[in-house]
Amino acid sequence: MTKVDEILDVLREEGYRLTPQRVMILSAIASSPGHMTAEEIHEKVKKTYPYIDIATVYRTIQLLKRHRLLVEIDLGSGTSQYELARAERHHHMVCRECGKTIDIDHRRFLEPVRAALLQEFDFEADIDHFAIFGLCKECRAKKAAG
Repeated sequence: MTKVDEILDVLREEGYRLTPQRVMILSAIASSPGHMTAEEIHEKVKKTYPYIDIATVYRTIQLLKRHRLLVEIDLGSGTSQYELARAERHHHMVCRECGKTIDIDHRRFLEPVRAALLQEFDFEADIDHFAIFGLCKECRAKKAAG
């Protein structure tokens, strides 16, 4: 069973109709190697179904986010980007100088933060997908040298 099939099953179980537009939007996101903006999703679906409306894309994104099937992130561009939620959470460090993105292991670095917030404040944090901005090793070295 593919990830798309799993998500469609969740939506069906929740009582949502599996419209062709929803299936195409989901497939467009799933076939992307990385994050996509709503506009990129719209353009990709439009190639096979030219009548798709951007509002349909946004409504589908909101539906998938509500069910935690899609994650949203801004990697510093000021524009939200989306990708399917993974079984393993992941996060990013983004160099504000060169734009390089480095993945962060959730279990090693952020699960301890989530556990500490729960213990200290009795607050269950949704740490699903986010970016931490700073300078990468190479840009720090260039800055120190020049």
